[in-house]
Amino acid sequence: MTEDDLATRKMQFLYALRSRGVTDKRVLGAMEAIDRGPFVTGLFAERAYEDMPLPIPCGQTISQPSVVGLMTQALNVSPRDKVLEIGTGSGYQAAILAKLARRVYTIDRHRRLVHEARAIFDALDLHTITAITGDGSHGLPDQAPFDRIIVTAAAEDPPGPLLAQLKVGGIMVLPVGQSDTVQSLIRVNKTETGLEYDELRDVRFVPLLEGLGKE
Repeated sequence: MTEDDLATRKMQFLYALRSRGVTDKRVLGAMEAIDRGPFVTGLFAERAYEDMPLPIPCGQTISQPSVVGLMTQALNVSPRDKVLEIGTGSGYQAAILAKLARRVYTIDRHRRLVHEARAIFDALDLHTITAITGDGSHGLPDQAPFDRIIVTAAAEDPPGPLLAQLKVGGIMVLPVGQSDTVQSLIRVNKTETGLEYDELRDVRFVPLLEGLGKE
């Protein structure tokens, strides 16, 4: 691919994000700054700038860029926020969050994915991300509370441990629903008086599983 081809693809990539509802200037700026290319390797590298989910190792996927953008937009991250991501995957979502937040903690059950994501973070000089191998369904109690929590795997309901680790005034964005049916992307606002839920759109994510992966 020539440099001109790459520039054209990136321009089309940003246009596709806007046309699908990603309008927040900070989010678009972060997604322009973080090249999706390094996060997509092997057979699917040529498709890195298409608005579609793609396979990554350990039977996981890198999410569709417009869904990443819409989830990030819904999270409404400020520069002082400490963010927890459940489901590191390729590391693409965490890298975008690192451009918006003060600190990002990301956790995945697959050791291989965490190792590979760390290598990309280092190469991109993203030193505000801490990537951890662990059971994301339990969150990260040692670093709680968090201003924002994003979950990139679907649970039947928002996990109690994660809600407990969200600050009052905080926001959590996650897909909920059975793994073999259409899921709903929801935003949870934690207030002094309880939890407020907004349903954003239909999505399809891998299920949130307990325990560690084999790789």
